[in-house]
Amino acid sequence: MTSERTSSDPGAPGDPAAGNGLPIEGPAYSPGFWLWHATLRWQREIAAVLAPFELTHVQFVLLSCAWWMNDHGLVPNQLELARQAGTDVKMTSEVVRRLEAKGLLERETDPRDTRAKRLRITPKGAELAVRAIEQVEQADAAFFRPVTSSGTSTEAVATLLRMLAQSPY
Repeated sequence: MTSERTSSDPGAPGDPAAGNGLPIEGPAYSPGFWLWHATLRWQREIAAVLAPFELTHVQFVLLSCAWWMNDHGLVPNQLELARQAGTDVKMTSEVVRRLEAKGLLERETDPRDTRAKRLRITPKGAELAVRAIEQVEQADAAFFRPVTSSGTSTEAVATLLRMLAQSPY
């Protein structure tokens, strides 16, 4: 008898009995598995790009979102910034304090609600945000090049990722 498995063997790829009734082909066939690996690689590459700026990834996201909002005439409070960035409100508050300590953001009391703090990027923060955004955009272009060089537009990639990020399941 041979030790090779065929698709008719219990537990073979595609066999519903293999995973408690789920057809499991293995990690190589799982989009979630590859998304996990792609995300890890992307995070490592972005962290490397941000290291010379002495910014963590979450600091960069919050700083760049605050810069963008300020640049478009908005002076967000911490809740609005957290919503824009897709971050937890409590974590946003902690990171904003670190950015303020670095002289990159200023927190101002909201005249309409003295409990709320409005966030304004400093000139130093704006200069750093723009330089970091340029480098991150270059890293993103290089990261997604295998997809975009095969004919998929950057806009199509962004649309797919937005759909995945916003899907309620």
